[in-house]
Amino acid sequence: MRSRYTAFYLHNLNYLLQTWHPSTRPESIEFEAQQQWLGLKIVATHDGNQGDSQGQVEFIARYKIHGQAYRLHENSDFLWQDDRWYYTQGTLLSQ
Repeated sequence: MRSRYTAFYLHNLNYLLQTWHPSTRPESIEFEAQQQWLGLKIVATHDGNQGDSQGQVEFIARYKIHGQAYRLHENSDFLWQDDRWYYTQGTLLSQ
């Protein structure tokens, strides 16, 4: 999760697409040019340990656009496949 947050921060499209499961991966990702990421807080994790095939991360990411503050509160689902974790989907808890 932290690496994907960093990729959003850096607008690293290739990394985001490579870590997105092919079954749910979008064709591309649009970045908001004025978006300024401020921080990531991991609230909870469920499964996702060695030997697990799935995991979930609840997080809050804070950001600003044109000086206005926002927060993204989401549960992200991950799948262990081919010796790596893939993001599959997120459930928005609040924004």
